[in-house]
Order: sequence, then C-alpha cells, then structure tokens
Amino acid sequence: MEISSQEIHIKIDNPRSSSNKRKTNLADAEPIVLMSVLSSLHAGYFRISLSLCSQALLWKIMVHLHSELPSMAYYLLWYLALATQVSLCLLYAFKCIFLFDMVKEEFLHYIGVNYLYAPSISCLLLLQSAPMIEPHSILYQTLFWIFAVPVLTLDTKLYGQWFTTEKRFLSIMANPASQVSVIANLVAARGAAEMGWKECALCLFSLGMVHYLVIFVTLYQRLPGGNNFPTTLRPVFFLFFAAPATASLAWNSICGTFDTIAKMLFFLSLFIFMSLVCRPNLLKKSIKRFNVAWWAYSFPITFLALDSVQYAQEVKDHVALVLMFIFSSISVLIFLGVMLLTAANSKRLLRRDHVLWSATCPKDK
Repeated sequence: MEISSQEIHIKIDNPRSSSNKRKTNLADAEPIVLMSVLSSLHAGYFRISLSLCSQALLWKIMVHLHSELPSMAYYLLWYLALATQVSLCLLYAFKCIFLFDMVKEEFLHYIGVNYLYAPSISCLLLLQSAPMIEPHSILYQTLFWIFAVPVLTLDTKLYGQWFTTEKRFLSIMANPASQVSVIANLVAARGAAEMGWKECALCLFSLGMVHYLVIFVTLYQRLPGGNNFPTTLRPVFFLFFAAPATASLAWNSICGTFDTIAKMLFFLSLFIFMSLVCRPNLLKKSIKRFNVAWWAYSFPITFLALDSVQYAQEVKDHVALVLMFIFSSISVLIFLGVMLLTAANSKRLLRRDHVLWSATCPKDK
C-alpha cells in the first residue's frame, strides 16, 4: 500500500521588504493625489474665500457698531478667511507651475476667465476687513496695489477684447459670471476710498459702473451668452444684485455718507434680490447635487447685508433696522449652511468639474 506524499511549500516574506514596498507605493501615490487635486481646482473655488472674506467684513462693521456682539467671532472668522485664501492661492500657484495648459484653457473659457478676478477680490476684502492694518499705513497701500494691479490687467484684456476682437464680442460672450469683473473694480474702489484716494476710487468706480450697465443691458436682452449658461451654475445669478450692492457700498465709502445715489443702488439690488427669490424654479435644478457653485449664494447676500447695515445707520428708523436684522441673519445662516454642506460633501469638493468645461462657447456652436 503506497501513500502519496504531498509537498508543502512555505514562503516567508521579509517584513522589511514589504514595508519598503508600501512606503514606495505611498511615495508614488502622493504626487498623483496632488496632481489630481490641482487638475480639479479652478478659480471658481475662490468663491469660498470670497464668502469668508465678505463675512469677515460684515462682522467687523457689526462689531464696531454694536459692541455687545462677540469680537472673538470676528477674529476667528478673519483668520479662517486668511488661512483659506492662502491655501487656495498656494494650490492655484502650483497649478500655474505644473498645469499651465489648464490655466490657459480657463483663461480662454468664456465663463472661467471671469473668476480669475476672484483671488484679487478676496485679497482686497481680506485687507479691508483686517483687524490690525490701518488704511493710511504704508503696508495697506502696498498690499492694495499688489491686489489691484491684477484687476486692472484683466480689465485691459477682457474689456478690450469685447470691442476689438471679432469672435469675442460682448453680445456673444456675455453671461451672468461676467459681473464678477464689475464687482472686482467696485471692491477696489472701496479700498481706494478707505485710504482717502478719492480720485483713484472714482476712476475704478466709473470703470466698474459703466461696464455693469453694458453687461446688465446685454444680459437683459437674453442674447446667446446668457442662454448658454449651465444649469448647475445658476447660483451665479445672485451676482445680478451683488454688483449694485457692491456699488452702493463703494459709493458710500467715496462720499463718506449713504446718500441718494447709494440708496438708489441699494434699492435696485433689493428689487433684483426679491425678483430672484420669487422664482424658485430658476434655481431648483441647480440644488439637486452639491457643487462648489453653491458658494455663489453666500457672498452676494453678504454684500446686501452690508448695504442694509449702512442704510440703517443713515436712516435710523424701524424699517431700516428690520431690513438690517433680516439680511444680516440670512447672510450668516446661508454662510453657515453652505459651510456645513461643504464639510459634509468634502469628498466631492475637489472632483473634476465637468459642468464648467462642458459648457461650450457660443461662438463654437
């Protein structure tokens, strides 16, 4: 009787070699993750810092006017805005270095180019809301020019091509995001006015307002650019009232008082806000799935809240105080709500945004 023998093979792995292999894989994975993040990042993510910086400015003014409000909340908010802005700027700088072709693609995109103003707007708002820098200091003036020069450079490029380039007329390229450039000039005008540079502030204000009127009338006619706007980006429609609200804020700083012109701009922004709120179906499709564009709800409301605060200080009646309370509360609640939703959807936050790049330019149709 024969018994079949079975061979048993025992393989002993070297723990050191396997651990080294894991370390090598992790080292190879880190650049891949970084490049994935950079490829997903675009200038539209600066909506987050825009909301934080405008909220910090609101709290700075409110704490100054109402001493019973906690100043610690303002300081925490400002430092959070600073950390967010620095982080986004560093990531976008890396993208400019390693993925310059994608930045160039964004620059040539009829929607994406407008958000190249957003880093400068955020920096200007961060400067104006800073707790430790006086407007008349050398540091403030130096930082102002560092942040304002990119705005003027983009103005020359963007506004110039609207009436000199054959295929990029405003009637073709206009879309709701075009108003970001207007807001950039008006925020810069407010910063110049805070330093006492009235002539510079008037120059920036006039540049912004003239182009706001042109863009507003063009969009009002529902030309091809506005109709080719992606549904997911419809929160950007809130820029319609953000521009006149920012203009009112800038004019208040230029004149030193919330005069008739500032009130007219505030009432215009209030009317446009109510017009949008009364049409919920316009925004219904855009809120089905979380997108970074949801941050476009926050900072326009904050600009309107800032106007209501200045209006209440000037008029000093019960209606004005109620408006200030309502818009300030709405601003804070929307800001907190979007922040919580962003934290809950953090895994989806830095995915490649196919919605933006799938939107073809009207001239390409």
